[in-house]
Amino acid sequence: MNAAARKAPGGATSRAPAVVLALVAAGAFLISYNFFAMVFRGAGAGPAAGATGRDPVVAMPTWMRAAAGDEVRRRPFHVALTATDAAYSRWQCRVMYYWYKRMQARPGGEAMGGFTRVLHSGKPDGLMDEIPTFVVDPLPEGKDHGYVVLNRPWAFVQWLQKAKIEEEHYSNGYILMAEPDHVFVKPLPNLAHDNDPAAFPFFYITPSEHENIIRKYYPKERGPVTNVDPIGNSPVIIKKTLLEKIAPTWMNVSIQMKEDKETDKTFGWVLEMYAYAVASALHGVQHILRKDFMIQPPFDTRLGNTFIIHFTYGNDYSLKGELTYGKIGEWRFDKRSFQDRPPPRNLTLPPPGVPESVVTLVKMVNEASANLPRWDEGL
Repeated sequence: MNAAARKAPGGATSRAPAVVLALVAAGAFLISYNFFAMVFRGAGAGPAAGATGRDPVVAMPTWMRAAAGDEVRRRPFHVALTATDAAYSRWQCRVMYYWYKRMQARPGGEAMGGFTRVLHSGKPDGLMDEIPTFVVDPLPEGKDHGYVVLNRPWAFVQWLQKAKIEEEHYSNGYILMAEPDHVFVKPLPNLAHDNDPAAFPFFYITPSEHENIIRKYYPKERGPVTNVDPIGNSPVIIKKTLLEKIAPTWMNVSIQMKEDKETDKTFGWVLEMYAYAVASALHGVQHILRKDFMIQPPFDTRLGNTFIIHFTYGNDYSLKGELTYGKIGEWRFDKRSFQDRPPPRNLTLPPPGVPESVVTLVKMVNEASANLPRWDEGL
């Protein structure tokens, strides 16, 4: 007889344990299924499975998603935008604030909190009713040596001393230091982590290449020059309590650097950026460097995962879409072309072949100017 066809000892009774085990396994499966189904439906705390109850991508329970949202809301940042009352600054501030509000209203904009334009011209201007503004004094006459950016750290010192921000109720409050030529292209989360601020690394801020100058303000006993981050003050997301310590030092170092001929000649228009980096290092603060914080056309050609377009450079192209940097192009967009007035509505779009970063920038300026009242007046 084929061994496989022979009965096992005990006959039919030997099959009973197998049946029992199968029933136990099935019962365990049903219990496990119901348990995990309950968890992923929010343990009864949220709506049933469906578009409103479960994240369709990662199947995140409602209660878990809500908890994550609460964490974001506990870490909002307040935007502090330093500016002057010049027409050149005003139109950029209007575009910047327009897109800030747009991104703040989108999903993912929960961390984007209040907004203050810190106006360091000493008197109100025509944007007071459009953009939340806090007026501070400029430096005493002649103290900026014709370098208006020196007013930025002094503006922060005054604002931090006098202003109260709603975000202070959350983890001591965070501040995003921003500039008029920043355009938000998507909602910005809080990139800082507790006492580690987040900053953008600039390729032209190179402390290690200027150690002899950096050591005038950051002596050897303080640590290696690499403690000085390759950053400026903007964009930076930082705890308010940290910035309150750094800002007076930043102001003093800025003035000292400007009054030192060698430092002034070497650092030029980025002197105040170096001053912030040095001041931070003097207080033992180093930043999380986020290259995705922003892009700078025309050198950055793609949007990628960035949050901000910084339009500090001129964008010059031939009608064939070729960059002609250093030479005025047949098509161009340069903020410096609009020193005493805003750019006209409906700017001509770049020719075919121009990178998406530049095309996106011009489209966003056009949308803002089309929707902002009295644009041509410049307010």
